[in-house]
Amino acid sequence: MLAGKRTRRVGEQILKEIAVLLLESVKDPRVKSVTMTGIRLSKDLKHARVYYSVLGGRGEVGRAQAGLDSAKGYIKRKIGQRLALRYVPELLFIHDESLEVGTNLEKLLETLKRDESWNNADEDR
Repeated sequence: MLAGKRTRRVGEQILKEIAVLLLESVKDPRVKSVTMTGIRLSKDLKHARVYYSVLGGRGEVGRAQAGLDSAKGYIKRKIGQRLALRYVPELLFIHDESLEVGTNLEKLLETLKRDESWNNADEDR
């Protein structure tokens, strides 16, 4: 149980540091519209899957991924300087599609609601 709490706490710290670095230090314009959404650390803390979302379309996702991959070494080095960790995990940046899925689902529900109200209006006539 303690290992799970530590992993979660370290993950939260790493995610916070990455967000601050992207905001304040990384000069690459490709990562300016990136928002960190989550992190999954391996139990040994040597590997981290860092999830992000991007404002814009599919083209922006590709540009953001390239920018994050380009800045990966710098981010890892800065995390090592800022956090007291025995190992700084290898970072793997993964686009988080859950926000897009949620938005699409919301649009679909709104369309269904509109269609239902349209059908109800037809029945009232």
